[in-house]
Amino acid sequence: MDIISEQIKQLEQIIIGLDDEIYVGKKSEAKRRIQDRDVHDWPIVACALTLNCPIWTEDQDFFGTGIPIWNSRNIEIFLSE
Repeated sequence: MDIISEQIKQLEQIIIGLDDEIYVGKKSEAKRRIQDRDVHDWPIVACALTLNCPIWTEDQDFFGTGIPIWNSRNIEIFLSE
């Protein structure tokens, strides 16, 4: 097994997918927040709203949604401290 496959297996141990019914209640608000960027990204915004958590992304579409955004560089800095 290559190193990427092993890392993915490790991530699968700590990452839990969310069923639609958990975040669909935030669909309207999520679409309103991201409508000027990429409305197809609404599920990510809805999950962040539901869980009251930031979004880890390099995608500029999420800026201006009112949700804290973390990029990989800042995550790396945070974890190294």
